[in-house]
Amino acid sequence: MKARVTVTLKAGVLDPQGQAIEGSLKSLGFAGVASVRQGKVFDLVLDGTDEAAARSALNSMCEKLLANTVIENYAVEISN
Repeated sequence: MKARVTVTLKAGVLDPQGQAIEGSLKSLGFAGVASVRQGKVFDLVLDGTDEAAARSALNSMCEKLLANTVIENYAVEISN
């Protein structure tokens, strides 16, 4: 089973890397970019076929390691 975890900063948390990317895009001539927020993506391959157990394990992984839940949100997608 495959899973994708997307981690993004919570609204209101400053994103200096996103601001740097936004500035670089503008300096490269890409007009019309109003805002950039950066994040991270984790692609995982899990053993088993129980989606509920996989979702529970992934949420635990995010809470313990993959995301800093004080300043970040995460979303879990599972595909077979």
